[in-house]
Amino acid sequence: MNVVSRFQAPPDAGARVSFDFEGTPVTAPAGASLAAALLAQSGAFTRQTASGAPRAPYCMMGVCFECLVEVDGRPNVQACLTPVREGMRVRRQIGLRGLTGEGAG
Repeated sequence: MNVVSRFQAPPDAGARVSFDFEGTPVTAPAGASLAAALLAQSGAFTRQTASGAPRAPYCMMGVCFECLVEVDGRPNVQACLTPVREGMRVRRQIGLRGLTGEGAG
């Protein structure tokens, strides 16, 4: 059994949205989490640690931080807590990212 076969999307139940993952168009059910959509699309890793180890969504509830991705240029986005939306641009998060916002520095 390959990885993709373990993450089959449920039967089409209505509206779908399209987004871009690493230059590849992806279509997912409206309202699905980004992590679920990425797992159903390929089952591939969504980020790499600083040492280069691949990681993919694990807990699907915002606890483990294994699903971090870059969305529309913003790093450190938890894919499991982010609903897919039309036109979003998603990239794998590679290595460490700095903190942003007030007080960071």
